[in-house]
Amino acid sequence: MSIKVALDHTTTYTYDTPVILSPHIIRLKPAAHCRTPILSYSLTVAPKEHFINWQQDPYGNYLARLVFQEPCEELSVTVDLVAQLDIINPFDFFVEDSAENFPFEYDELTSSELTPYLQTSPAGPLLQKWLKSNRPARQNINDALVSINQALQRDIAYRVRMEPGVQSPEETLKTQSGSCRDSSWLLVEILRHCGLAARFVSGYLVQLKPDIKSVDGPSGAAEDFTDLHAWAEVYLPGAGWVGLDPTSGLFASEGHIPLACTPQPTSAAPISGGSSKAATDFYFHNRVTRFDERPRVTLPYTDSVWESVLSLGEKVDRQLEQDDVRLSMGGEPTFVSTEDLESAEWNDAALGENKLARSAELLNRLRDEFAPQGITAFAQGKWYPGEPTPRWALICHWRSDGEPIWQDTKRLASPGDGGCKIEDAEKMLRSLCEEFNIDQSLIRALYEDPLYHLHLESLLPPATALAELDLEDGDSRARLLQRLDGGLDKAVGCMLPLEHDGNRWQSTVWPLRREEVFLMPGDSPAGLRLPLDSLPEDNSIDREARAMQQDQYDPSKPLTQHKNLESQSINARKKYPKESNTVSTHVIRTTLCVEIRDETLYIFLPPITSAENWVHLMSALERACIAADVRPVIEGYEPPRDARLQSFRITPDPGVVEVNIHPSFTFNDLVKRTETLYKAAAECRLTAEKFMVDGRHTGTGGGNHVTLGGPTPADSPFLRRPELLGSLIRYWQHHPSLSYLFSGLFIGPTSQAPRADEARSETIYELEMALSRLPRGDAEMPWMVDRLLRNILVDITGNTHRAEICIDKLYSPTGPAGRLGLVELRAFEMPPHARMSVVQALLIRCLISRFWNSPYTGKLVRWGTELHDRFMLPHFL
Repeated sequence: MSIKVALDHTTTYTYDTPVILSPHIIRLKPAAHCRTPILSYSLTVAPKEHFINWQQDPYGNYLARLVFQEPCEELSVTVDLVAQLDIINPFDFFVEDSAENFPFEYDELTSSELTPYLQTSPAGPLLQKWLKSNRPARQNINDALVSINQALQRDIAYRVRMEPGVQSPEETLKTQSGSCRDSSWLLVEILRHCGLAARFVSGYLVQLKPDIKSVDGPSGAAEDFTDLHAWAEVYLPGAGWVGLDPTSGLFASEGHIPLACTPQPTSAAPISGGSSKAATDFYFHNRVTRFDERPRVTLPYTDSVWESVLSLGEKVDRQLEQDDVRLSMGGEPTFVSTEDLESAEWNDAALGENKLARSAELLNRLRDEFAPQGITAFAQGKWYPGEPTPRWALICHWRSDGEPIWQDTKRLASPGDGGCKIEDAEKMLRSLCEEFNIDQSLIRALYEDPLYHLHLESLLPPATALAELDLEDGDSRARLLQRLDGGLDKAVGCMLPLEHDGNRWQSTVWPLRREEVFLMPGDSPAGLRLPLDSLPEDNSIDREARAMQQDQYDPSKPLTQHKNLESQSINARKKYPKESNTVSTHVIRTTLCVEIRDETLYIFLPPITSAENWVHLMSALERACIAADVRPVIEGYEPPRDARLQSFRITPDPGVVEVNIHPSFTFNDLVKRTETLYKAAAECRLTAEKFMVDGRHTGTGGGNHVTLGGPTPADSPFLRRPELLGSLIRYWQHHPSLSYLFSGLFIGPTSQAPRADEARSETIYELEMALSRLPRGDAEMPWMVDRLLRNILVDITGNTHRAEICIDKLYSPTGPAGRLGLVELRAFEMPPHARMSVVQALLIRCLISRFWNSPYTGKLVRWGTELHDRFMLPHFL
């Protein structure tokens, strides 16, 4: 997106007595080859009594020759121009085949025409030394020029020098500093000594304050700035004159406006002339002003527009609170790498080492911002067909009441920290047994199964080592070698069966046929490879009751304060003797595992059915780790869904990382969290935008799904008043622009968020019947809205999750995990700027507020083929 700027440059000479001015040459008109469009230009000279003659010098530069008629006490030259700063790629050129690599020779005709630009002065000892150290070897010409330019920028410090003239190359190298004109003349001499035609350029440099500060480099000008500047240009056959700025070490782009380009600096001076003898005061002024500044992805809204957005958001918030809507808004924004644009993990693959490292960094940054008292955990994520293991998931949990889960988060490790042995795992579990008053003999060591590896060895021909077995893929070979290096007779971890009966923690003996606990083959955490099938079956009703999560519709009291959790363990130890904490009526399958991987201690949490018990377990684990003097990494099962606990997670998806951000209950919270997320992502070298091969801008491809609900499932506005969801469905169906304006490139019935009317025409009739039966006003049966719409809001395969308006977590019949009171809008692509995301969310909040008081009714529209024929056109969209 272009920005128009007005440049005002004034130079004034004031004399203490009237002087006679000689003819002056002014070189302040943009050159003919200037790539930045100049929309208007004016030159004003005082005194007004003068003759002006516009002409071109031998090198094609515009110059004004002024002849003054009368003596004067002041000479003023003012340039006003308007430039359109369109983004220019400085490498957008081709070179002839003969000039693709450095060094090269010009053909005879070109060399004769470039004679003034190839003439060199004798190289002094310092210049010879610099050329010997920095002359590029044979390589691509672009790389060679970048190397020379950046080496010079690194060696020569910039300083403001008001003295007239240009330093010699030897003087600049000796002082290792100089003005822009000194560095540029040195660069011209260096290029000529390398056999390249080069010329000196005098011009304007326009630098605008960047909308976004750079993460890993200089951010540029702190304010909009312009000044006279100097740089060099080198002639490349096929490309023409290419600008190099040694002051910044960059190639010239849209901010470089050339005025005069000559073989020698003296013939490129902005103003040349003389006067009779007099004392002279010199004054100059440069100013650049933006106007006609259009919205762009880095600055989508002006400050005034943004203030009006915030004001509207607060107004909508007051209305929602007055109406007791209890709306919460979360989301699933996605990001891609800013540095690695080509590898599979940032295009179509879900997993990759760089993606995991970036996600871990983002997790820690967001935890510091959102939940300083939170605890990070590494868990198993989704498992898709064709993938050998489940994907990872990085999660941060914290308590809604602000109490800590883990008092000292510095005592939590990160993968690869190292320094732990199997003895540390045993010591930690013994400390936990003391905490819960459980018999330490119930702790069992975990081993890799030697029978599996013996089976692999039996497949080998004689005299062949097991490590040489040619397995089907590299991952299998790596896992096998890791097992062999560690030794099959050594324990890899420990386990403790653990279950809460409502009053205290209990454990049990695992009755196995084999004396030791041998893990299933694989490289997943030990907690996922336990031989559970070797345990006696337990089909009792009690087992189902023990495994059932607490329904979030049940009223819950506040969680116990962190400082009182230890006293719960103390009271349980006093009340229940150790032998009573060993269960004999059934076998406890939920097992806490402590494993050593890469010398790092991992605690695998078993599934816990209540938030109260999970918080208690985490507190006990912290005290056990302190007693054993170890720093663990937490992994395993997540805590149960509970309004008293909050979390956000980072997971991999094809080509992106997805951040499941926790819900916001006010617009101000939504703004802060969205801006914080985008800022933290940028600091981790992640961005919310991509570019196609032809340069067109697009989103990440992973979407920016919006989740709507309430503080608890019972508070969800869609369950309390189902007609609100009906209004949302009707409004989206009536306005296809809402489906396509914010979407990505993938639309239609086979996309990840198809409209209900995109696949089957019969859906409209079925949807109308379902909407007509939605309860009006406050609903007494929260499951009704799910049963009416579950089989209609689907994609062509019947998948409830892959629909534009997704209700698979509204009130699922499968159990508490799907009864979250959430509606997900999936047709939103990832916007490149945080404020654009906020405005999208504000649009939804406005619609919810409107429909709460005035339900949106009316028959659904039969768009037919017009849906795509019409709304794919920008005019209608």
